[in-house]
Amino acid sequence: MNAILASTSTLHEQDYLEYLIPHLPELYKDAEEVLFIPYARPGGISHDEYTAKAAEAFSKAGIKLKGIHEFEDAVEAVKNAEGIFTGGGNTFLLVSELYRNKVMNVIKEAVKNGTPYMGTSAGTNIGGLSMQTTNDMPIVYPPSFQTLGLVPFNINPHYLDPDPGSTHKGETRETRIKEFHGLNSQPVIGLREGSWLELKDNKVTLKGKLKARLFKKDKVPFEIETGTDLTDLN
Repeated sequence: MNAILASTSTLHEQDYLEYLIPHLPELYKDAEEVLFIPYARPGGISHDEYTAKAAEAFSKAGIKLKGIHEFEDAVEAVKNAEGIFTGGGNTFLLVSELYRNKVMNVIKEAVKNGTPYMGTSAGTNIGGLSMQTTNDMPIVYPPSFQTLGLVPFNINPHYLDPDPGSTHKGETRETRIKEFHGLNSQPVIGLREGSWLELKDNKVTLKGKLKARLFKKDKVPFEIETGTDLTDLN
């Protein structure tokens, strides 16, 4: 596999995908055109609007982008894609649309057979075993929570540490992941903004300047350093 699973698309005071653009030419080195999956539709924007935004960012790396909705047959579009990028937005909507268009398993097979893939936010959340550690509102009901399983664990993008000075008394992200582990056994990586997982040469490695937080069922969560090999995490 050859993939980047990034926590977010946009860092504070940066343009869309700015911090990831330097990595695109290597990831998509054999691709003239990348297939974009805009199904997550952040803020409810249209597929065309979202594709135009992503295409503008990819053009800075000299790569063309075309939305999956522009093809008559979504399955064939994935099978013929030279590269795939799935943007962020609402994970429930993304997963629902991937199943409705019958491309969830097709994407999984394509990526496992070498088609380069990048996800940001919701597009990264689906790289895990299931979407059950998303942060999003359940605006639609997908037929399954099972996702691509590109890594042997779940991912929580945009991971936020508890703020000791906050007056907010609602659940922290750590509390929610603990609730997940009350009923599920797979590990969860809390991926902070600006960090990503690199899938290359059958290895999964934490990249970026920040540490990530690792959660395991019935264990105390702990920090992992950038550069950590997560290939055999279980």
